[in-house]
Amino acid sequence: MPLDPERLAWLKLSLTPGLGGERLRRLLTVFGDPRSVLAASRGALSQHVPDATAVAIREGNTAEALAVASAWLADPANCIVTLADHHYPPRLLQIPDPPPLLYVKGRAELLAHPSLAIVGSRNATAQGVANAEAFARALSDAGLTIVSGLALGADAAAHRGGLAGASSSVAILGTGADIVYPARNRALAHALAERGALASEFALGTHPLTGNFPRRNRLISGLALGCLVVEAAADSGSLITARLAAEQGREVFAIPGSIHSPLAKGCHLLIKQGAKLVENARDILEELLIPAPAVTAPPPAAKSDARVNRLLEALGEEILDRDTLASRCRLQAAELAALLTQLELDGDVATLPGGLIQRVRR
Repeated sequence: MPLDPERLAWLKLSLTPGLGGERLRRLLTVFGDPRSVLAASRGALSQHVPDATAVAIREGNTAEALAVASAWLADPANCIVTLADHHYPPRLLQIPDPPPLLYVKGRAELLAHPSLAIVGSRNATAQGVANAEAFARALSDAGLTIVSGLALGADAAAHRGGLAGASSSVAILGTGADIVYPARNRALAHALAERGALASEFALGTHPLTGNFPRRNRLISGLALGCLVVEAAADSGSLITARLAAEQGREVFAIPGSIHSPLAKGCHLLIKQGAKLVENARDILEELLIPAPAVTAPPPAAKSDARVNRLLEALGEEILDRDTLASRCRLQAAELAALLTQLELDGDVATLPGGLIQRVRR
């Protein structure tokens, strides 16, 4: 995208030290557009922002950062979206602090598409990962772009499900749009850049600082019609996103779990506070008044081994230790271990910390 004078002015202001989104929006309200802000005198600027910020605007020491941005924008897959653009995400205009500028890699039009945020634990259980991916796939096929934060665990699973569905997925980053964090999600980030989108309000080259992620979370919830929490501990960062969603007037959904699972505590807390308990994607679509696709999933096939079926029935929806499970399904320890190994390889059960066993529904 060529740097026309207006877009260059947006970049210069966004890269000015000390000029955050709130101050920039204030100056735009007063002076009308970025070029008028840059042309204003130090005295006029100092009436609305601290004098040091006014000096920084007048001095305009952003040449190096502008060169980096220009090189990045030379790639046709990259663009910037500003508050003045007609395709600026309309739902972000509804939140108290919309970012003046977004760096976008991939399909920028997805930012304005009807979407749902899906978030959850970075240390999600196998069932949590399966739920995030399955819900995301179903909701994507129903017409909702899936928004998440590219974190490990539930976020990554949600992106995979969204990409597998019809409406793709968008990752909102807590870094510059030229940095993949965490590095383990590099392949996923490349897939999002090709078939979905990556977006960030942070300048290129911004590293993953702790304070960036709460700011990132308000955009995840702000872009979406609602926010689904898949798994979360009682002190999970996902609850911050859910709280922001509620404050922004978005719907909040939560998947319940075992009363014995620490990663269900956050979801149960949200449900107690008024979040909608959901068991399937249709629950979310009904709340959002979106027609559900007419798809009937076949019932899961029974295993051919009667011992396996007895084991899975004994496990049910609980999280059990091996001794309890062996007693319930009347199996010797060695026999149980062999069956569990095969079931874990097949993705039907998962071993949790402490050696606990959980059935994985898909």
